[in-house]
Amino acid sequence: MDTLPPAPLTPELPPLGLPENQLAIRRAAAQLCLMLGWVVLHEMPLPNGRRADIMALRPDGGFVCIEVKSGPRDFLTDSKWPEYRDCSDALLFAVDDRFPLDLLPEDVGVMVACVGPHCRPGGVVEAASLEREAAAHKLPPATRRAMMQRFATLAAGRLAMLEDPAITQSLRAALRVE
Repeated sequence: MDTLPPAPLTPELPPLGLPENQLAIRRAAAQLCLMLGWVVLHEMPLPNGRRADIMALRPDGGFVCIEVKSGPRDFLTDSKWPEYRDCSDALLFAVDDRFPLDLLPEDVGVMVACVGPHCRPGGVVEAASLEREAAAHKLPPATRRAMMQRFATLAAGRLAMLEDPAITQSLRAALRVE
């Protein structure tokens, strides 16, 4: 009777799909921000009509806009990212560990997330690292004040929705009626 070779302890998992990869990068970047003492908001609307994937507020009051890129095609087809500089003190890209970093401009910061099966059993995000600091471009005081108010208002509104979704829903309905 022929014996079969033993099965591997951890089967080879396929790479993450696009939505899963993007979410894993976002989560790793947000986790790194928290480790750096930065607080984050996801999908923050900006005064120029754009929406930041992640906006981080540093302890020094500086804003860091983090643009999540799932791969080279995502970066090469996006022409909006330079407009995020107007609303932040620093601009970073968060990418996975397979992303060719030479595609990214030299004056932006880079966070690299280890994403997928090779990072940890089960394909869970292992970590992200800040590979390159962003070139600083200080916001004007009036813009900083407006951004701080926008950040605080959005954060407080999201917290209120989590604390009591029913009240928030009824308030939204009442405001639409008036």
